[in-house]
Amino acid sequence: MYWSEVKYQPERTRTFLGSPSIVRLPDGVLLATHDYFGPGCPRNHEGEESLTSVYRSEDDGATWQNATHIMNCYWSTLFLHGGSVYILGTSQQYGSILIRRSDDGGFTWTHPADEQTGILFRGGFYHDPPNYHCAPVPVVFHNGRIWKAFEDLNPAQWGRYFHACVISAPDDSDLLDAANWTMSNKLVFDPAWIPEDWGELDNPGWLEGNVVVTPDGELYDLLRFNSNPLVDKAAIVKLSADGTQLSFDPADFIDFPGGITKFSIRRDPLTGLYLSLVNEYTQSITPRQRNILTLAVSENLRDWRLVKRLMEDDTGLSPEDSVRLTGFQYVDWQFDGDDLIYLVRTAYRGAIRYHDSNRIIYRVLRNFRSLL
Repeated sequence: MYWSEVKYQPERTRTFLGSPSIVRLPDGVLLATHDYFGPGCPRNHEGEESLTSVYRSEDDGATWQNATHIMNCYWSTLFLHGGSVYILGTSQQYGSILIRRSDDGGFTWTHPADEQTGILFRGGFYHDPPNYHCAPVPVVFHNGRIWKAFEDLNPAQWGRYFHACVISAPDDSDLLDAANWTMSNKLVFDPAWIPEDWGELDNPGWLEGNVVVTPDGELYDLLRFNSNPLVDKAAIVKLSADGTQLSFDPADFIDFPGGITKFSIRRDPLTGLYLSLVNEYTQSITPRQRNILTLAVSENLRDWRLVKRLMEDDTGLSPEDSVRLTGFQYVDWQFDGDDLIYLVRTAYRGAIRYHDSNRIIYRVLRNFRSLL
């Protein structure tokens, strides 16, 4: 399979590559970021994973150059606004919510020193609450505001204790000023919502939500749902028009391909269709299968169909070993004219396991609308 490699990390470092995000700048340059995790990765003064690297490509993705690194920047999303590029995420694994701005194409970034310069919502020390969490999911512009989904893991036990929340700010405000941002209520998952016919689930919970605007102009937080041993489930949480209240109806669990792993949803401005790049589930070996990446499409956010496989394991491994060792996951992607550009957290050819990614890969899907 063809790709360009943004970053390769030797497995012996015990450092793995996560949270890819990508945008095309107004001058045509591609800007990409990722962070680091694992027992050997860089850590901050609280002993937490917290480093992000920034790359630029001036030849349309054929080659990449490391532009800089950002300390205390994690799980973060790149987005464009007002002629600048921003990066919005957390300070570390389970940290504060921070935003930075670059006015020179990603070479230098503002420093969030206080609530006037980019510290939007403070987290607690280490795993003391709040423990803010997110992923490189879309930043959405709607009704004069900027929206993004987060979670607060409280207590800090992965799974059912993720509290969904959404932050927003007027899109004509100073985005570095915390006074301009609003956070919704924090909605924790209730196991009593699980349908009885699903049986007993292992550590059920929602996380890595996407703010999406419905065809009728409503706001949803559409979340990945950890439903092991079930697969292909997601949850639609409704957000009030003013961004202050999240609520969930148990009837709003949906069938969603790849819903047990992270996904990003965007709406095509030309066709009005919703697209996502998902991990297609094809085997009964484990619900954690991530060795196939597939384009999915929906007209209404509730009914999804698979359109085209984009990445499959070509190493010749057995099905069992492929699921265990190969992952094309945590994809960030953008509309790029008639194409889709996408950045993939990849475990491939030498990775310790499917989750522990050793590469960040850039790819292009040409003329994607012809597939819809």
